[in-house]
Amino acid sequence: MPVLKEKPRAVARDHYLLEIAWDAGESRPGQFVAVRVSEGTDPLLRRPFSIFSRDPGTVSILVRTVGKGTGLLALREPGAIDVIGPLGTGFSILRDARVLLAGGGVGNAPLYYLARELKKTGCDITCIYGARSRDFIYLEDRYREECSRFILTTDDGSAGEKGMVPDAADRLLRDERFDMVYICGPAAMMKATAARAHGSPVEVSVENYFGCGIGICAGCSIETTDGRKRACIDGPVFTGTSVIWDSMPD
Repeated sequence: MPVLKEKPRAVARDHYLLEIAWDAGESRPGQFVAVRVSEGTDPLLRRPFSIFSRDPGTVSILVRTVGKGTGLLALREPGAIDVIGPLGTGFSILRDARVLLAGGGVGNAPLYYLARELKKTGCDITCIYGARSRDFIYLEDRYREECSRFILTTDDGSAGEKGMVPDAADRLLRDERFDMVYICGPAAMMKATAARAHGSPVEVSVENYFGCGIGICAGCSIETTDGRKRACIDGPVFTGTSVIWDSMPD
């Protein structure tokens, strides 16, 4: 049984890091886990979280509190915790490549695990980390440690550059060619960033709500150029050109 090693640690406003002692088998960046948040039936459904980091015997997730379920997790005491996974598809792991990571808000979470794995394969990593304000920046030093170049943006200019992730990405992609652009964040941010790739290939991790996480309920389905896909099992990682962005909720 997976075990929460210690109480969730606040790492930014409304954001908590949970470290779970768990032999989860093989995983890759971009995959997620589904957590049962209470012992009863309220809330009934599990909550999905991208894998933030993976070390021998430990899986870490980043939880943003937005409702009852995530609020309960933020207050969780150490001990047994019901988790299933890893689930879904992950990002492509390139070797000796120039890559750009672009994240917004809690969408930065899976990009940390990705950066760690890409560093191991000799990639040159540029990361654009977007947040609403200084208060919502979490674990910045960890990202800086893994990336060759780190660019911080905030909507209000309270830290790093003032502006949005798509604009920062556009400036880079106009002048530089990357072997892959990896994007995770709100749908509008991913759509705008993918549209400004200027020919570089793109992979995105969609943030649809996964009701069951295993493809039964189909509540996370999205429209793609290959028809409707269930994001929990066909994704959450898709190529940027395959997603029909106008069908995605903002």
